[in-house]
Amino acid sequence: MNQPKHLLEVGGRPILERLLGQLAEIEWLDHVYVVTNAKFADRFREFATSWHGPFELTVVDDGTTSDDDKLGAIGDLALVIRQEGIDEDLLVAAGDSIFGVGRLGDFVRLGLAKSAPVTAVVDVGDLEEIKRFSAITPDDEGRIAAFQEKPEQPKSTLAGIALYFYPRSALPLVGRYLEEGNNPDQPGRLVEWMYERTPFYVWHVPGRWYDIGSPETLEQADREFSA
Repeated sequence: MNQPKHLLEVGGRPILERLLGQLAEIEWLDHVYVVTNAKFADRFREFATSWHGPFELTVVDDGTTSDDDKLGAIGDLALVIRQEGIDEDLLVAAGDSIFGVGRLGDFVRLGLAKSAPVTAVVDVGDLEEIKRFSAITPDDEGRIAAFQEKPEQPKSTLAGIALYFYPRSALPLVGRYLEEGNNPDQPGRLVEWMYERTPFYVWHVPGRWYDIGSPETLEQADREFSA
């Protein structure tokens, strides 16, 4: 495949462009880093030249060329923090996600108010469906009390998705997680490890959420956004 999934079109616009448009409503954001492998770096740089949003867009090539040398999602996060010298609150979003409604500013406001990490969640409403995701059980204050990565016997239908707020104080934990030899991929693994070491909260996504992980979900999202 010569076209990165994130640049496939939904409703006549690239998936990544839609996500950036939704992130643009967050006044707090002033810089976004798009992390890619070496194969697609030029494609994303070309896309970046056409971006005229309210924040600066930088493409970071992680230098990997295959599954054998890939850094993984958490490894890429650590790379950007280290290479770009990030020492401030950070929002992390998967580039193949689309949200049916906006209000992502509420997500960041929760993280700022709690001064703690936050993960977005959606209720898939089915104990079989949740087995494909991270099953999260929050307490009455919205703090994660239990976490199950792709559980065989899930206790919750709340799925954690790849939209995270990490305050500046939590960034050193990313490096510590990797230094301990933990899985550098599957970003939910970082949440699973971190919630036992620092308060970690959930934010319920309003409306629909699409994880463009298959031709079927791409077609479904394209139908909705085209309409």
